[in-house]
Amino acid sequence: MTKHNEQSGFYGLGIAPQLLETIGKMGFTTPTPIQQKAIPIALEGKDIIGIAQTGTGKTLAFGVPIVQRLANAKGMALILAPTRELAFQIDEAFQPISAPFGLRTAVLIGGAPMGRQIQKLKKTPRVIIATPGRLIDHLTRRTVKLKDTNILVLDEADRMLDMGFQPQIEKVMGHLTAERQTMLFSATIPEKIVTIAERYMKMPISVEVAISGTTADDVSQELFIVKPEKKSVLLEHLLKQYRGTILIFTRTKRGAVRVNRGLKKRNYASAEIHSDLTLAKRRESLEGFKRGKYRILVATDVAARGLDVTGIELVINYDLPDEAEVYVHRIGRTARAGKAGHAISIATPDQRVQMRAIERVIRNEVPVSEHPEITTTSFNPPMVVYKTKRRRRR
Repeated sequence: MTKHNEQSGFYGLGIAPQLLETIGKMGFTTPTPIQQKAIPIALEGKDIIGIAQTGTGKTLAFGVPIVQRLANAKGMALILAPTRELAFQIDEAFQPISAPFGLRTAVLIGGAPMGRQIQKLKKTPRVIIATPGRLIDHLTRRTVKLKDTNILVLDEADRMLDMGFQPQIEKVMGHLTAERQTMLFSATIPEKIVTIAERYMKMPISVEVAISGTTADDVSQELFIVKPEKKSVLLEHLLKQYRGTILIFTRTKRGAVRVNRGLKKRNYASAEIHSDLTLAKRRESLEGFKRGKYRILVATDVAARGLDVTGIELVINYDLPDEAEVYVHRIGRTARAGKAGHAISIATPDQRVQMRAIERVIRNEVPVSEHPEITTTSFNPPMVVYKTKRRRRR
């Protein structure tokens, strides 16, 4: 949500006065497009498929209706998220609006102590935020019961399916009553999403504020094509050119470790985040990046969703993603909260097919640039090269 001093735009959406007051105390006055469209429908208890770019306020688009409905009726809400980081982010967004109404939350994620989560569940939380795998663990142990769940949210549903969570999602569905409200939010809508909607939702209303796969308007994009051995050299030049916060994506965990190790040797303030790290270390890396302890964060796609950091100047795709749709979520980490951002992808000459797939998803061509201090090349077979102006050093 954007912040300014005009009359609140949340009036007229059906939000209760006390909740409006809470939103106002948070300093928010203008709902984002997805909030404007989704909140009134969700408050009526209808099923929703919400399609919007990352960073557009989807969490409060379902969070506000959940709080208002649970404050006035029995039951509970279950929110499924693909990653631990996103689960924590959702919980952080919920606390300011749920606490005034006495609605407890519980976060169930892998890598965290099971005993502590069980203690949280014994306090009968009204909102459970979970990753699919850990939720299945609790269901198997019978430490959580979902029979009173009357609101289900599948957040970043396409990512959960990409990560292979469909069997777990279907198993969870078997524990839920059919008389529930289901809200599905995503930045893209592949065929698997349609299948889930047809199987588990009741006449869902589609709320789309951006064409599936659309990138944020304020993200400028650029592509460099270099030989594999030149990638680290190009990265060094880019890090000297851009002085702000930088998020670097690698394809593998080993790649993240290697890139981060190289950055530390050159005295860059950097950290890494990937699934091989303990939960405590992942949180330390993320919090350190948010606070400014680390200027550079090297991540696998575990951070493509759920990383909510305002002010990231540059996203670098050091490796192109395996799935073209992931590109949208990666570059969506910059240009958040109304700020501009830039995304640079580094490809090798043999990755023409991968780049074409990305361009089909975003429905646009990514301009190819030549760097004045390093030898660039072209795809094999070549694509058209669009020469772009160099951005001024900041």
